[in-house]
Amino acid sequence: LELIAHSSATVNCSAVPMSVAFVNVSASLSTSSFRLIVNESSRTRSAVVKVNARERQTVFSFRGSELFRPIRSSTSVSFQTEPTSFCVRGDAADTEPQEQFDTKAFTRALKQSEKYNRKGFGHKEEVAEMMQSEYTSSLVQEIKENNFVYTKGDITIKLAQSFGYCWGVERAVAMAYETRKHFPTEKLWITNEIIHNPLVNEQLKDMGVNYVPVNGADKDFTGIGSGDVVILPAFGASVQEMQLLNDKGCRIVDTTCPWVSKVWNSVEKHKRSNYTSIIHGKYAHEETVATASFAGTYLIVLNLDEAEYVADYILNGGNKEEFLSKFKKAMSAGFDPDRDLVRVGIANQTTMLKGETEEMGKLFERTMMRKYGPDQLNEHFMSFNTICDATQERQDAMLSLVEDTMDVMLVIGGYNSSNTTHLQEIAVLRKIPSYHIDRPERIHMDGSIEHQPLFAKTLEVTPTWLQPGPVTIGVTSGASTPDIVIQEVLERVFQYRTLSQPSPAPA
Repeated sequence: LELIAHSSATVNCSAVPMSVAFVNVSASLSTSSFRLIVNESSRTRSAVVKVNARERQTVFSFRGSELFRPIRSSTSVSFQTEPTSFCVRGDAADTEPQEQFDTKAFTRALKQSEKYNRKGFGHKEEVAEMMQSEYTSSLVQEIKENNFVYTKGDITIKLAQSFGYCWGVERAVAMAYETRKHFPTEKLWITNEIIHNPLVNEQLKDMGVNYVPVNGADKDFTGIGSGDVVILPAFGASVQEMQLLNDKGCRIVDTTCPWVSKVWNSVEKHKRSNYTSIIHGKYAHEETVATASFAGTYLIVLNLDEAEYVADYILNGGNKEEFLSKFKKAMSAGFDPDRDLVRVGIANQTTMLKGETEEMGKLFERTMMRKYGPDQLNEHFMSFNTICDATQERQDAMLSLVEDTMDVMLVIGGYNSSNTTHLQEIAVLRKIPSYHIDRPERIHMDGSIEHQPLFAKTLEVTPTWLQPGPVTIGVTSGASTPDIVIQEVLERVFQYRTLSQPSPAPA
């Protein structure tokens, strides 16, 4: 990074570390203007920055993506020139960035690279056989063929009619297997869990696949070198991560679900038309982090309560500082609710509750219509259908399942799986005792069950979850759960029931 004053004095600093996307730089100079020149990966960007003539100071902003990598907030660097010395300090920006990085152009160029692959490597049949042997279930197939009902002893299982692996997840796992097959000796990485299922992720570790380490809230990419093969998971990866891996000379295998890519296209359209993207999702979820990186100005709302808060601010105004504090981790740098909520577009994390996303869309449509009038709606509101078909099918099947009479519900899937959590939420709303478990070992032979309650972050143990006598158990699983896990859970239930039955009296 070079800062060149008009007096032709040159100062250099080392590469700026990585983290957030924007930086403010303030400088005290003896000159009236200077040029900022950024050299990175054989590409150069520059801008003339005017200095306040009276104070000889300026504050200017630039995007980390203009450096082809993010910038860490609160980076401080000292410079020395002759005859003037000054200090440059970077902090998270409070002002709107002056130029948007063209994420569309970058990803288009990336996909044309010889080091990028999203179609596999020609080992589909062999990989399909491996996955068939490891993840399919004869018991689950039998239940499906018996109209999704199965009885053993005094236990009746009612299985949701849409459950488990979706096409996008199955595709991602198959591509990961193909990648290992195609690159048997190369160092192989995944930027996040390939999917939210512990069995699958542990299997990939056993195959020699490395997961990018995380230090605190930041990923550590320093161990990845040129020529390494890096898999982007089904949830996708942020554009900054893609840039970094591309700059490192990695081979990139992109397993991003096409439904996630569809959401990225939607926020790109918002950005091109100067709409703020309101994203229904969890701000720390990998998919939402990736989606936000493709957006321009954005605000992430978790649920309908937060959406109503935002809608009320649009209509009536409010306490700006309170708003910024409430969404401080869930908005783009420099977000201003008075400026950035005039034109809004709706997008979502694909695994959120379908009904809630639809209700949010209608809420903001009504809000903009009330504020600006029906004839101006299209100038202030934009919406595309980005609800994932697989998520919708599993939620619809769960809604149908809870209409039946049952004593208890088992929801099977990773604890960090958003779509699995929302399936459990449907059962809880119907007041059906439900237990979210990620593996069969959570069912203990002493009659207890270790599970994660809805919205909790720790596990609980319920001493007695299965009552004596005839019992009906509803069962569903998240989109990252293979059928074999369902079979192993049911076998564990049947095993406990057999062990808990009193021994017959001697003749």
